[in-house]
Amino acid sequence: MRHVQPAQALQARPRPRRRQVRALLVRAARGHRGRPDLAPLAGPALRLFLDWDGTVTVQDSLVQVIHEFGDPALLRRLESRVGVDLTLHEEIALEFASITAPFEEVVGWVVEHVEVRDGLGALAQRFAPVVISAGFHELIEPVLEREGVRLEVLANGVEARPEGWRVRFRDEAACASCGEPCKRGGVSGEPYVYVGDGYSDRCAALAADRIFARNGLARHLEARGVPYERFDDLHDVGAALS
Repeated sequence: MRHVQPAQALQARPRPRRRQVRALLVRAARGHRGRPDLAPLAGPALRLFLDWDGTVTVQDSLVQVIHEFGDPALLRRLESRVGVDLTLHEEIALEFASITAPFEEVVGWVVEHVEVRDGLGALAQRFAPVVISAGFHELIEPVLEREGVRLEVLANGVEARPEGWRVRFRDEAACASCGEPCKRGGVSGEPYVYVGDGYSDRCAALAADRIFARNGLARHLEARGVPYERFDDLHDVGAALS
């Protein structure tokens, strides 16, 4: 989610019962690229969390929506400021305030145009992952319904207003680790596997027992010497967890 340059209150949907995903300990040399060597990790089963935009989806659907209905120039101006003088929440709120289109029109466009990565259905059936997103229930769940997939979703909400859409964030508490509201609070408490691609995934990924990463998240982890496994689609994730 959100490939910015380096530098809320909705109830979660009921959690479906999911199979246990046995933990594997990533053991890799510092700065190693690609799939590291793996060894079994004893202990409780891991939960599996998936970022949505750019991870489940082929493109960042929030960026797609802003380009179609909002202000792309504003998006370009704000992206480089995230982590400098703007939080990610502040960026998202400003960008979606530029959208004045009716809710039904935007949702219809999203269902028609947002593409998901191969392997989502199989991964959902085998492991029942939790989707955790800096985006919105209202734009995620219609795509899952289109795909015939039912998953728990931890995300923000949005209210479509004629003068500009208003974001309702799931959690506004500042994280003790990164200093701004982030996803770590939604995944903490038990061992977990994290799958992500961008800025919003950094803090939650760093606390995971196993990480699958691509794009900006992969570059961030490499810069910090944190082991991870690359993925191209969600079949890769499912195969690695088998």
